[in-house]
Amino acid sequence: MTVYPYRSACPKSIWCNLINSADSEIVFADYTNYFLWLEHPNLVTLLEWKARQGCKIWFVVGDPESDMTRRREEAENAPLAVSTRIRITLSAIERLRDVAGVEARFGDEHLGMSVFRFDSEMLVTPHLAKLVGHDSPMLHLRRHQDDGLFDRLAQHASELWRNGRDVWERPQVLGGGSC
Repeated sequence: MTVYPYRSACPKSIWCNLINSADSEIVFADYTNYFLWLEHPNLVTLLEWKARQGCKIWFVVGDPESDMTRRREEAENAPLAVSTRIRITLSAIERLRDVAGVEARFGDEHLGMSVFRFDSEMLVTPHLAKLVGHDSPMLHLRRHQDDGLFDRLAQHASELWRNGRDVWERPQVLGGGSC
């Protein structure tokens, strides 16, 4: 396990290597996933290619119109609102809407922790009170055993997925420009 004091301290090369090396499953369970599109400008193209190669890609994002999102916006008090950051992600993943293997769901249960899974590796951000994700710590985990920390967090991400609502059932939420 590797630990970074801030998500923003995790080298971009780690993210690139994890995304590029994943063959069967990529999960982005982050409330906004906003930073992905800034740090990886060709991510949509890469994810489309990976999905066409058989990699399952899941996004779990917050609902930009939910009470949970409004409360988070108040707590963060950041110039770029949580709902805006979510809409940027929704705009980006809209381009993947018709790609088999790519799915997206709304879920408000993961506000306190982000889980990014790449086959048998994972990046996890436990969010600290009133801080945006890049200011919270990040753990880089590898699966070494059954029912270890990796499996517990993978189960958490699966639960978020099961309890989520299909993003593409509410197309009006996707308004706004692309990033």
